[in-house]
Amino acid sequence: MKQKIPNQTGVQYADFPKKTGKSKKKGGLFGRILRRFFLVLFALLILLAGDLLLVMNMIFNGPSSTARDQLTMTLIEASATKWVPALFIGEEQVAQIQSSLNLKLPDEVSDTTAVIINRGQVINASDEWANYPDGIRIEKVAGDTYNAYVMIVRDPSQVYLGISTKEGFSTSIPGKRLNVAIEDEGAIAAVNGGAFNDDGTTGSYVGTLPAGLVYSEGECVWTSGEPSETSGFAGFTEDNVLVVHQDNISQAQAEELNIRDGCCFGPVLVMNGEINMEAYNKVSGLNPRTAIGQRADGAVIFVCIDGRQPSSRGGEYADVIDILVEYGAVNGCNMDGGSSTVMMYRDTYGLYGEAGQVQMINSYSLLQSEPRRMPDFWMVRPVGEE
Repeated sequence: MKQKIPNQTGVQYADFPKKTGKSKKKGGLFGRILRRFFLVLFALLILLAGDLLLVMNMIFNGPSSTARDQLTMTLIEASATKWVPALFIGEEQVAQIQSSLNLKLPDEVSDTTAVIINRGQVINASDEWANYPDGIRIEKVAGDTYNAYVMIVRDPSQVYLGISTKEGFSTSIPGKRLNVAIEDEGAIAAVNGGAFNDDGTTGSYVGTLPAGLVYSEGECVWTSGEPSETSGFAGFTEDNVLVVHQDNISQAQAEELNIRDGCCFGPVLVMNGEINMEAYNKVSGLNPRTAIGQRADGAVIFVCIDGRQPSSRGGEYADVIDILVEYGAVNGCNMDGGSSTVMMYRDTYGLYGEAGQVQMINSYSLLQSEPRRMPDFWMVRPVGEE
């Protein structure tokens, strides 16, 4: 339509688009559909959250103490959900459930004479290493609630603890993701390591500082910081024997044991061929888990259990112990698990994909797109490197 617009020189006419009821109707209809969609979505989320709370309340306060304890331990072992059980059963009962896990063995530290390392042994056609010239064998193990991956490293002298920085740990220096660390180190295999300070947030400082004593390539690189909530230490001596200790040891104790590489976490699962029955029999929760062990012939065993996935909910300490024992571990210790659990291998001979490429052996939690940042990790050098 034409509309008069007054100005200094007279009257001009300008064309303006007509306002039609039709366009208004379209916009209004689209808006109503969008609002109803989000309203329905919000209602569904509220219903799902309500159902989840009801189910959790039934488990926490239901007749089965075993189910209650398993759910409690599953949640408190994850840094992001450790506060949830106390909402339903109170902090005092959570503490009672935790304290019931008296994860102790008769001895404090393992006996190094139980391991006899056969380095330089000639490999023949019937040897278990005949088809693995780089000295690394990987197998998959399936349990009732988990998928696990076992990496066996023939020569323990190839195994060491890599660290995220050579400049000294600091909250201003981010930890490394394992896929970056394995490339930086030029390693042929890697598994996550020990404890580190983690408040369950996504802060940049998470994964920067270890918790407890850390030795790397013959040097004590960290003594400060709070020790792991779960006591324990695993480390290799200068003679390449894995030592496991039930407590978070001091630098003086490490020097006495002649430790070259090691870190804190726990509990100790197997010591001198004896199973930690307290850990085996108690409910510890279904979660991703990592462990390190050593056979009597010196071969090193790494175990990674997938968790928090529809096809693999996770494993308990008993599951890890079963795997370690099945593969002949005389000593073994639980390492950091949960979203830290990761195993990588440089596919030297193309057994799992393209030759020379680093392969992710296990699977992340569905909530992850890449490995977590961490301050230390178990690494395997290529054959022949010192």
